[in-house]
Amino acid sequence: MKNDKETAVPVTEDIVLECRNINHRFGDKQVLYNIDLKIIRGEIVALVGASGCGKSTLLRAIVGTHPPTEGEVVVKHSKGGPEHTVRRPGRDRGIVYQQYTLFPFLTARENVAVGLMLDQTSIPFRLFRYPAWRALRKKHLAEADELLESLKLGNALNQYPHEMSGGMRQRVGIAQALVMKPAILLLDEPFGALDEATREELQKMLLTLYAKNTEARKNNQPPPYTILIVTHELNEAIYVGDRVVALSQHWDHAGTGLARHPGATVVYDRMMPVYLPDQTPDFGDFKTKKDVLRNVAFEGRFITDRNEHVTFWQEVGAGEGWAKNR
Repeated sequence: MKNDKETAVPVTEDIVLECRNINHRFGDKQVLYNIDLKIIRGEIVALVGASGCGKSTLLRAIVGTHPPTEGEVVVKHSKGGPEHTVRRPGRDRGIVYQQYTLFPFLTARENVAVGLMLDQTSIPFRLFRYPAWRALRKKHLAEADELLESLKLGNALNQYPHEMSGGMRQRVGIAQALVMKPAILLLDEPFGALDEATREELQKMLLTLYAKNTEARKNNQPPPYTILIVTHELNEAIYVGDRVVALSQHWDHAGTGLARHPGATVVYDRMMPVYLPDQTPDFGDFKTKKDVLRNVAFEGRFITDRNEHVTFWQEVGAGEGWAKNR
């Protein structure tokens, strides 16, 4: 069943990831209902919702570790290119979790380069074609160095994880994912274990990636970074995301024709103000948007019209937010 107020996506939009009518059940319990989500190349989308609302279930469906009971997740690497239905984890979706996944015996640059090694070589190649492997290894390390420099880790290229701060390790983890050039980068509460100052520093790092998207658009190039970040922190969602999507179980399902409540669905999908790293947020606007989000998705209040705040595509069509500059 489609959202009865869903607006058609303009044909000009470059859709990277699409969740098509996602429903998910665990036994007799339905967790997600009718999730239709389309993410445009170059967006930073923040996914929020109360604990237990199904954010992690949806993220696992996108990653490919837990395919949905019904519906499908589709990824496209390029505009007009073929689409790929997600059935398992793949390199077109980079994933960074809250817990660090670095190899303790490798330096920062080696940790970033290891994915390229595993993707582009085999053990026989590295053993029996050593001169070719050595040249390729040099190229991989140069790519890792360039990416780490862009993430302000140029002074830590040869440091091991135990020599780095938590924020530095998480930057390396993000670089590990980005070096594979995924169609979309998935961040699962990536800054939740960090102190407030470090968290703010890494939020600005994400805005730096957004600034690179903006520059690419100005040069009529595809924006290189598309990000979906799952977070429970509303300030972070509004600050980092140029779009916020919220899930909730507390909505009126009378019109679905289902006898039992079918689980969480999208109850909020709006554009957010766009900030670049050197810009000061409008905290008054933050409070207004936080109050609405909290009321719609976090207070447990029953929502009679689940589509009232699902207006993203209308806003795109009206040329609001970042759409003005595309």
